[in-house]
Amino acid sequence: MRSNALVTLALVATATCGASQANAQAAAQFEAGKHYTLLTPTQPTSSDAGKVEVAEVFMFGCPGCFGFEPHIQQWLPTKADYVSFVRIPAPWNPMAILHARAYYAAEALGKAEAIDGPFFNEFHVNGNHLDTEAKIAAFFEDHGVDADTFKSTFNSFAVNAKLKRAEELIKRYRVQSTPGVVVNGKYLTTGQLAGSYQQWFAIINELAAREHAAAAAPANP
Repeated sequence: MRSNALVTLALVATATCGASQANAQAAAQFEAGKHYTLLTPTQPTSSDAGKVEVAEVFMFGCPGCFGFEPHIQQWLPTKADYVSFVRIPAPWNPMAILHARAYYAAEALGKAEAIDGPFFNEFHVNGNHLDTEAKIAAFFEDHGVDADTFKSTFNSFAVNAKLKRAEELIKRYRVQSTPGVVVNGKYLTTGQLAGSYQQWFAIINELAAREHAAAAAPANP
């Protein structure tokens, strides 16, 4: 499994995602090649015009993604209004493909946010790897989705199309491990480059602010 378990990060239980996010002095230290990778050319995003997209490339079975999830949830209420957060499940192996399909099925059913945490916990805490369609169907049934609705959505054209797009985007974004965060199709950030969760979110916020400011700046005459 491709995963970046972030074992090198200096993790502490009291680490916060927002403590230094607006620190201009720290932001000035963030450099391409050192704290993030610049994607050239800029790649497509799926968010509405006027929004800066922050995309997490993840796998439900990835230990690093499981560890990252609480920090994502802590950051979401603090993110700028112009930031659009999306997830891109990496379909890198047969089980990851099943899980990516499950994520997009949940998204189609309006249940993506409701199942994210429980799906991670089912895999990493309860030891149920949800490695068959039947197991995933049972999981969805526990979250209010009947078997017929699940089956038709899980195997739908729309879900197939999103899986294909996810695979293409991850290649374009040159993501090699999870979790990875892509800001506006232009910058790739990872935990290894950031060095800590706190700095990682500071980098994400700074890059998003940079993109927002660039979009708002008047065009040269």
